[in-house]
Order: sequence, then structure tokens, then C-alpha cells
Amino acid sequence: MGSWRPNGSNDRWKGGSRLILLQVSAVWLLVLAGLAASPVVWGQSTETTESASSDVRVMSFNIRFGTANDGENRWPLRQDLVVETIRAFDPDLLGTQETLADQRDFLAEKLSDYDCAGVGRDDGQVAGEMMAIYWKRDRFEKLAVGHFWLSETPEEIGSRSWDTSLPRMVTWVKLRDLRQPDAAPIAWFNTHFDHRGQEARLESARLIRRKALELAADHHLIVTGDFNAGEDSPPYAALFAAAEPGQPALVDTYRQRQPERGTDEGTFSGFDPKTTRGARIDWVAACDRWQVIAAAIDRTQRDGRTPSDHFPVTAVLRRKP
Repeated sequence: MGSWRPNGSNDRWKGGSRLILLQVSAVWLLVLAGLAASPVVWGQSTETTESASSDVRVMSFNIRFGTANDGENRWPLRQDLVVETIRAFDPDLLGTQETLADQRDFLAEKLSDYDCAGVGRDDGQVAGEMMAIYWKRDRFEKLAVGHFWLSETPEEIGSRSWDTSLPRMVTWVKLRDLRQPDAAPIAWFNTHFDHRGQEARLESARLIRRKALELAADHHLIVTGDFNAGEDSPPYAALFAAAEPGQPALVDTYRQRQPERGTDEGTFSGFDPKTTRGARIDWVAACDRWQVIAAAIDRTQRDGRTPSDHFPVTAVLRRKP
């Protein structure tokens, strides 16, 4: 029997296999080259993902007091839209204004994954509007909570000073972020300035600055509220004034992200979604230890109806390295 020799078809098969092997080898060289270069890219991506997961989403929302005679915009007809608007943004921290006790409890029931604090401005219990605040229970550990009144005697419940027309107050909380348990705690103040008293608004801004330094100078500060004052007002200048050396300065999160002023930045709508002009009187302020990732005015509406007579305002904050 003669010895076996590859015929032409076998030669062609071997030639084809060599070509395939060369192609596969080239692919693997590209893959290996990519792997060698990829750690920096992957590291950046991982870092970005980790940073984003620790971002703090903040919403300030004047929900309009529930006993107001608002006709087709009365509270029972819009309360579900308020909840939907909140859920759509999914805040970690929600500060509300003009919140009555039953509204506070309604939101606490609907936002069952949040803890809540809020007392009535008239008696420190349930009478009068509240600055009710909500924070995600699985995200934060409450370290302390408190209230003070915007007056010359801030610890006196229901106190009034200057030219204020009504008792005005602040509800605050200190929180440990369980996603960053070794970081400095968050100190968050939520308020509603007087709608008539110009002196009261100015003194209220000054008082909040003093109280923030007194209670939480070493914390990451956040201030939310309806300030009943625009960007060119004395209260705005007082709240965002330059800080003393070594003290945290507050920044206007919206203006930091939207440096060019526009004509459609109004936050009081009177329940008309087309009313976007006027003053931006609702703010989210943050100390300069935060990086402002995003800030916006929420223009949610349904069938021409808004959830409140104010547009809520939002910000996304990230701790600076």
C-alpha cells in the first residue's frame, strides 16, 4: 500500500485553516491590547457609577395648604398628582411648605419609604402650616431633628418679630448618609419666609445663616424653601453672601447650573402651567462642599393642571472629593 499523501482538497483545507488561525490571532491581539488599555477607562466608569450612587436628590415643594378655597384646584383633586410629581423625581430629601397636619400625614402614608418630621408653626404641634420634611429611610440615619421660629426669639414657639404677618419657622434635621457613613453628616434646613414683611424676609435669611453655623458648621449644608423673594432681593443677597474664612458658603444650585438668567424662571404659577415668568422665589441652596450635578424647575402638569400653585424645584448634589 502506498503511503498517504494529502491531496489537493486537504491542501486547500490546511491553507484555509491557517488563514482562520491568523484571523483569530489578530482578533485576540486586539482584545489583549484593549484589556491592557482598559483599566483607566474602567476605573473612571466605576468611579463615576459609585459617585452617582451617592448623589443626593433634593426637592423643595410648596404644596399649597389643603384648606384653601381653590375650586377645581382644591387639595383632594390634586393630591394624587402631588404624589406622582414627587415620585417621578424620586427625591432622597423632600422639603415641603404650607403643609397642614393631614397633608403631612397623607404624604407620609403615600411615601411610606420615607421618614418625616414637621410641626405646626402656631403651637409647635399640629396647629398651622408645617415645614414638613421627608427623607428616605433606607438611605439615612437620623442624628437629630429640631425646629426654630424666624423671629428674635427663635426658640419660642409661635413667635413673631419684625414686620412678619404670620409665625414663620424652620424645620431641620441632621442625617448620616448610610452610603457614605464615614463622611460628614448632612444638615438640612427647610423654611417658608413671610409673604409680606420685607424686613422679616431679610432678617430670616440672616438668622438661617447664623443658625446653620451654630448647629452644623462642619456638616454638608442644604437649605430648601419658599423664600417669597426673587434673585435681586436683599434676602437672596443675605443668604448667599460671601462666607467668613473657614466657614462654608451657600450657593444657589439653580443659578450655578443655569448661569444665564432667563425670562421663564418663575416658580409661582397660580395653578396656571403657562405662567413661567416672574420671580424665582423657591430655592435649593447648598454649601460649597457640594458639587451641583443638576438643578431644575419641575413644570409637571396634567391636562392643563399643575399639582400646586408653585412649581417644585430640584437639585442633584454630590460631595466634593
